[in-house]
Amino acid sequence: MSSSQISKRILIIASGNAGKIREFSNLLAHIPLEIRPQPTGLHVEETGSSFSANARIKATAIAAATGQWALADDSGLSVAALNGAPGVHSARYAENDEARIARLLNELEAAKSSDRSAHFTAALAVADPSGKIRLEVEGECPGMILKTPRGEGGFGYDPVFYVPEVGQTFAEMGKVAKARLGHRGRAFNALEPELSQLLTDPSESPAVLT
Repeated sequence: MSSSQISKRILIIASGNAGKIREFSNLLAHIPLEIRPQPTGLHVEETGSSFSANARIKATAIAAATGQWALADDSGLSVAALNGAPGVHSARYAENDEARIARLLNELEAAKSSDRSAHFTAALAVADPSGKIRLEVEGECPGMILKTPRGEGGFGYDPVFYVPEVGQTFAEMGKVAKARLGHRGRAFNALEPELSQLLTDPSESPAVLT
């Protein structure tokens, strides 16, 4: 068995969202890890009043339930004209992405405001196998809400979230641009140096043999 196999650890992404799993898998590709989604059927109630609180809740619960390192993300869209909504309720704003976007655009129209400014926030938390939080960061991406969706990529509110810096919505951006400019990418860039050191440190919890 090679030393690379011995040092490889499992990292559970505390989410069942396929889009998030793909993004994190891309961001973590250079670290010797086995990336897995949270176990099917395992649900964690997000009772926090902030993105960071929910990230901590999810990371702690998934790590404790699986006995593995866990990375949790709680992210969402905050729209100025809607007093910060949907905020921590972004994923629960409606039953699917199409319905969430429709509700957002309808409520913005009802608000009768010319202010379309908004920002995405991502809070990341990493828990060790005991459930203790070891790292946490936040990242933000400012932008504005378009009146109609644009682009075929991404997920969630990506088709209506426009980033003036590049003249594209998240759904129009390539992976490289979104990783650089997006809220999740910015948070991960702040987290990555310490995460890489933590998860490859042999003095931490025993490595998972694969």
